[in-house]
Amino acid sequence: MILHICGAAEWAEVGEGGEYRAPSLDDVGFIHCSDFGTAHLPANALYRGRTDLVLLEIDPAKLGVPVRWEDGEPPHPAGIWFPHVYGPIARDAVVDVHEFTVQADGGFELPESLALR
Repeated sequence: MILHICGAAEWAEVGEGGEYRAPSLDDVGFIHCSDFGTAHLPANALYRGRTDLVLLEIDPAKLGVPVRWEDGEPPHPAGIWFPHVYGPIARDAVVDVHEFTVQADGGFELPESLALR
């Protein structure tokens, strides 16, 4: 499974049988995703303090578009690679949606619903 961070309202707009298209798909050609161990990194770097986020839990086998593990641009200082989805995310590929609750310090940690797996 891979994870994607987005606003709850953005996800709510995706109808049954629809597709989610993050702005990055048009900007750079793919949708940024993470795994369970790295989702907090982009969240803390890009979304600190936001209270409207969810984590989409995605089954890559159900996407129907390529998923490539790549380094970032610029590369992550620790050499971490992230999954990039090269196409829209089909609603049917999202197996669960988890609240991504901001912590008291404004940062993020993996939700318990995912950490217990």
